[in-house]
Amino acid sequence: MSLVSRFGTLLGLAAIVAVFSVLSPHGFAQGSNLINITQQMSLLAIVALGAAFVMSLSEFDLSIGAVVSMAGIVSVSLFGLGWGIIPTVIATLAAGFAVGCVSGFFVATWRVPSFIMTLAMGTIVGGFTFWASGGATLFSNIPVAFRDIGRGYLGGIPVLTLWAVAGTLFVAFVLDWTELGRRILAIGGNREAARLAGVGVVPATVWAFGLCTLMAALAGLLLTARLGSAHPTGGNGFLLQAYAAVYLGMTAFRDGQPNAAGTLLGAAIIAVVANGLTILGVPNYLQDIFTGLIIIASVMVRNFGRTAD
Repeated sequence: MSLVSRFGTLLGLAAIVAVFSVLSPHGFAQGSNLINITQQMSLLAIVALGAAFVMSLSEFDLSIGAVVSMAGIVSVSLFGLGWGIIPTVIATLAAGFAVGCVSGFFVATWRVPSFIMTLAMGTIVGGFTFWASGGATLFSNIPVAFRDIGRGYLGGIPVLTLWAVAGTLFVAFVLDWTELGRRILAIGGNREAARLAGVGVVPATVWAFGLCTLMAALAGLLLTARLGSAHPTGGNGFLLQAYAAVYLGMTAFRDGQPNAAGTLLGAAIIAVVANGLTILGVPNYLQDIFTGLIIIASVMVRNFGRTAD
């Protein structure tokens, strides 16, 4: 792999930061703003890191946005029933994990296309979330101690940033250093060859989908803690951006393979672009256009690097 193919995304991020620093030296190029960017990208990074598990299988999970929303509604609802913080967090994460496990089971055993299966699961979860919330924003009975897990700073670093770093280390550990990670990557490379080699395709697939939605549920909890409220569609915006971050990360460090560090880098690019354009007063719809152009550019850089090999 050429240097351009391997580090082109990282160089692209540096170039984007340099451009915004020149265009807005007193707005963008401030230490406080850079710290703010790490906080803004954290939730997206966590959702994207979860998506990296299923993309390592060469599959997709389109329910992650709905799971983010569900986690917020479930947690606030349980608080309203008098549940404590720890039981609520455990139950919410378990619910998120279960959604992915169901999807992974049908994908692995019944060979239902992941696109169809997770689209259906996302619809089911979304319907449940609307029913549980009555279609309204929930904000009552949220403990102050719970809000602290998504707010504030520790040693000058936003708590959400630390969560994203922890998520990156977790995903990197699972994919790079565990038997489960090796099995997931083997299935993603060639499912039939992995099966013939004795890899347990069904359990590995179930685990990958379960971990994906577990991370989405964690993001939903942190989003609720940060905002002090939960909305039944609050996580919908994460879906496309999460997969964009994973794909951007696939063009960095490991050519064509999802990885934790690259996914974090992809989330950083999306966050930097959004932050910089907002400071420059660019409308939101144009920000989406710029994000799409950046993804296209990353593909061109990757293909250029391959051609140069």
